[in-house]
Amino acid sequence: MTHILHRSANAVMPVAVGGKGIELFDRNGKSYLDASGGAAVSCLGHGHPDVLAALHRQLDTLAYAHTGFFTTEIAERLADRLVEDAPPGLDHVYLVSGGSEAIEAALKMARQYFVEKGESQRRHIIARRQSYHGNTLGALAAGGNEWRRAQFRPLLIETHHIDPCYAYRQQEAGESDATYAARAAQALEDKILELGSDQVIAFVAETVVGATLGAVPPVADYFKRIRAICDRYGVLLILDEVMCGMGRTGTLHACEQDGIAPDLIAIAKGLGGGYQPVGAVLLSKQIYDAFSGGSGFFQHGHTYMGHPMAAAAGLAVQEVIRRDGLLANVVAMGGHLQRRLEERFANHHHVGDIRGRGLFRGVELVSDGDTKQPFAPELKLNALIKREAMARGLMVYPMGGTIDGVRGDHVLLAPPFIVNREQVDMIVERLGDAVDAAVASVS
Repeated sequence: MTHILHRSANAVMPVAVGGKGIELFDRNGKSYLDASGGAAVSCLGHGHPDVLAALHRQLDTLAYAHTGFFTTEIAERLADRLVEDAPPGLDHVYLVSGGSEAIEAALKMARQYFVEKGESQRRHIIARRQSYHGNTLGALAAGGNEWRRAQFRPLLIETHHIDPCYAYRQQEAGESDATYAARAAQALEDKILELGSDQVIAFVAETVVGATLGAVPPVADYFKRIRAICDRYGVLLILDEVMCGMGRTGTLHACEQDGIAPDLIAIAKGLGGGYQPVGAVLLSKQIYDAFSGGSGFFQHGHTYMGHPMAAAAGLAVQEVIRRDGLLANVVAMGGHLQRRLEERFANHHHVGDIRGRGLFRGVELVSDGDTKQPFAPELKLNALIKREAMARGLMVYPMGGTIDGVRGDHVLLAPPFIVNREQVDMIVERLGDAVDAAVASVS
């Protein structure tokens, strides 16, 4: 009997009682390799002593002070670190409690920026189909995850969506990466012109698409083209790096690998590694100056923004990543993970694509590898894979609706940055067995 409304109302959940490194333990003594970092959150694994020590120190100093009255030393230090490491042009930080809050704040910042500039006619947000930007109403409206949006559609603000840069499904036979990137980016310019070149506030995109598509990276110079289009029409570029950012893809910010800087970037998950709920928006100087030189404030706020304990966790996690050179391990182990997945699923009739960057990898399942035909949605293959993986002591992040919100299945992998070769091998072995068992049960 539980009084918690779990994500699945009738679920009987194992009870987690501890964690160490990349493992979690339930109260029956079973261990689970955390190959998804929860939801790409636990970048340092569980029970890291340096982060725990930092939290104890902050708790002994100050647990909470409302940002309407005070700033705190620890929040200022975290902001300094984030700006020091930020993409060029981003020089201020807005601290929140998670990814959905970060996206909500970024959308409001973008709108208020144009109000401050005297362009209050701008009202449209453009994003991409098969994206996920969070579960609050504004973030859900921006996102293109149809399954999550469907029942709440009457409550959502109007937004507009273009196709994602999804090479496995949308790049044509014989089409080069450069040609496909140009075609995919052109959809944004077409949409801006359709809506009115002075009517669009922002384009919102995940640099590497996370939960909805399963670690889909852009191809060629896609984001350089997107940046140029936004600049051409004065549209703000908001990058959602809640899942793919803060080192997950091998650079602190995923957009570093695409050679661009956004106007606003949303981060969370790996920022605090799950040790406290924390997220942030990094904003450009031009946006900050519009606020400071205009109304003088950003008309938004939450009770727990800039929370000292959350800031302490974020700063400690980022210091460990830098001190221990963990981004190099993300690159090395990410390459090893890709190779091992390709070896394990070589010529596998039901694995269509293996993709991603760093320790952010996706495996797309198909009923026919030659035609890319997905499994029937009613089979719920993704749920079967999760069940089989948990039975084998493995946590992965499977999802359905990969193609259009209804059809398609994939598995997302996002192990902690501290993972080693032996653990990667173990993850792939258990995942391979789980996939084979799940497929066999529906064949």
